Amino acid sequence: MGRTVALSAAVFALVILIGVVMGVPFTTRLLVEATAYSLIALGLNIQFGYGGLFNFGIMGFLMIGGFASVFISYPVNKPFWVSDGPMMLARVVLAFAIGFMLVRAARQSHRLGVRGRWRTALIVVAWFAAYLIYRSQIDPAAAYIESATGWIGGLGLYPVFGWLFGGVLAGVVAFIVGKIALGLRTDYLAIATIGISEIIRALIKNMDWLTRGTQTVSPVPWPVPLPQKLQASGFGITDSFIASRAMFLLVVLAIFILAFFLMQRAYFGPWGRMMRAIRDNYIAAGSMGKNVTARQLEIFIVGSVLMGIGGAILVTFNQILDPSGYQPINQTFLIWVMVIVGGVGNNWGVLLGAVLIYIVFVVSDPVAQLLLLNLSILFEKLGWGAIPEIDSRSLQMRVFVLGVVITLALRYAPRGLLPERVRRDR
Repeated sequence: MGRTVALSAAVFALVILIGVVMGVPFTTRLLVEATAYSLIALGLNIQFGYGGLFNFGIMGFLMIGGFASVFISYPVNKPFWVSDGPMMLARVVLAFAIGFMLVRAARQSHRLGVRGRWRTALIVVAWFAAYLIYRSQIDPAAAYIESATGWIGGLGLYPVFGWLFGGVLAGVVAFIVGKIALGLRTDYLAIATIGISEIIRALIKNMDWLTRGTQTVSPVPWPVPLPQKLQASGFGITDSFIASRAMFLLVVLAIFILAFFLMQRAYFGPWGRMMRAIRDNYIAAGSMGKNVTARQLEIFIVGSVLMGIGGAILVTFNQILDPSGYQPINQTFLIWVMVIVGGVGNNWGVLLGAVLIYIVFVVSDPVAQLLLLNLSILFEKLGWGAIPEIDSRSLQMRVFVLGVVITLALRYAPRGLLPERVRRDR
């Protein structure tokens, strides 16, 4: 308990210091993003800390959440709805349904006596036919929408509904991914989730009719008044940014506190004990009648839902969906560092690690710029020449700093800053 209080006080003092040095507008932005990343890290902690599942496809679930936020909250594209686009998409959905039923019927053909190689061949033919039927409708629909209206646009609903839809959509995708990949062992599961994440990124990046692809979508609406609206109401520029971001922070904090509370209750309840038993020895848990695969799928979906909500929050806050801006170093590796440094299996540790690591990640760039700029001036005075490309070199220092942080953590705190503590009944 004393260690938790001391580390929390240290992080709080760091936030205050950043507020003094960098300003309150910058700090409120930092806190909003850190809270969103804390929610994402909590999702990974549920998967890895509770269930021992290696998910390296975090980036894909963040992109799904971001797309969902845009689809729900972005203003309606009226030219699309008065065109032939909706009818063509209805035919696409019908073609998908027909293909799905064909594949499902082929998979159930053993009930009619079709077995062995004949059943396998029938399933392959069904998949091929389903693919042709679907592509015969999606290709003309996509071409028409892109040429006639650009893309389908959004629904114009309240942004928080987009966050919730992001969680639901991420959960649906996690169910599909889990059905495919959760039978694999840890290292193979990690490789599979990386591949699936890249597939998701490729789809969102290239489906211009649905996501605008590399053209990006901006500005994404906020659930609270924007600074520009507050300025029109008489707020000063600085005060408007502080007030607007503070209101956004309160909304995000409410969601995070609710999720954190529920996960804490679940962790120390029968469900959490069962998950830890499966994590520590799934063979023994299975021998006691627990459905290991079903429970792992359950925990994979729960963690992915939080990742989807976090990804939606980040897109809404930054007001842009840019598929090209998603990189594994930022959206996957960074989350893993947060969980490992904070303490795997400890929600309080993950919260502490997420805030600390994100602060280090963001602040390392301007600190490195200041350091390299002063070194460059010194080198010029010594006749050694200026340091070139200081901006890009400073940005690259983020990766170096993360590497140093995780190395030190693994060396001096291998179980994290706040290790997992399991209550045991006497």
